Amino acid sequence: MSNLNQLTPFISIIIPTYNRPKQLATCLESLTKLDYPRDSFEVIVVDDGSKTQLESVVNPFSGELDITLIRQINKGAASARNTGAKQAKGQFIAFTDDDCMPSADWLRAIAARFKNAPESLIGGRTINILSNNIFSTASQQLIDYVYKYYNANPHKARFFASNNIALPKQTFLDIGGFDVTYPRMASEDRELCDRWVQKGYPMLYAPEVQINHAHHLTLKSFWQQHFFYGRGAFCFHTIRAQRAAEPIRIEPLSFYVNLFSYPLSSFKRPTGLLISSLLFVSQLAATFGFFSERITQTKNRSVAN
Repeated sequence: MSNLNQLTPFISIIIPTYNRPKQLATCLESLTKLDYPRDSFEVIVVDDGSKTQLESVVNPFSGELDITLIRQINKGAASARNTGAKQAKGQFIAFTDDDCMPSADWLRAIAARFKNAPESLIGGRTINILSNNIFSTASQQLIDYVYKYYNANPHKARFFASNNIALPKQTFLDIGGFDVTYPRMASEDRELCDRWVQKGYPMLYAPEVQINHAHHLTLKSFWQQHFFYGRGAFCFHTIRAQRAAEPIRIEPLSFYVNLFSYPLSSFKRPTGLLISSLLFVSQLAATFGFFSERITQTKNRSVAN
């Protein structure tokens, strides 16, 4: 394993995937262009029970990448990430998703940050490359706003999405990895960040650590995405209460006012107004998801009793 002073620590890249072979192939192609020594990183693809075998997608890259394919029954992205981390050889692990394409200097930028902050959870910047898809654009606008709000002090960041984070492997394993009780892919990254900070470890926002994101959304899938975020938010509140963390601070009304006006500073009308409207829809969907999960868990407890 290389010394940190040489800026080339061994890093394990972990990619959970489920039924998206074309996106995975594009992601892996981007990793072949990484400006980082080939003997200083590995790629672990965790197939979370896809309907088709992925050897035909992964094997062609074995000549260019130190790549491993692991298959598990469908348990969700959080479980897939944990599976990959347990198999990782790296001192550090970097998570991305199958619909993401890290920039060529992604690992080098991560390694440079780890040189001065080896105990940190590092979060990078995500760039939406589907600019013609208004729903994908709105979803990224929400993430951008949340990052601006929660990570105003980059050295005391509070939230990162799991498609672009890196952290020391052993610390990740020691605190239990991602919580696997969340419905689908929703809020497990928020819970991990919160638990990481509660354990006393630092989080660092590094905007130069960039990935491109190609998550195609329709109105239906946009609603579903944020509905599941709402479900995950309720689970997050429940789990956080169980580990006796401080009460979650309710965001002030200004948080939502500024959220809905945020696109107006980035886009000309009517695009800005449309994105603002979609952000309102996202919060409505999340609210429905939150109370839907609350009702479901209340019913389940009643049946259990």
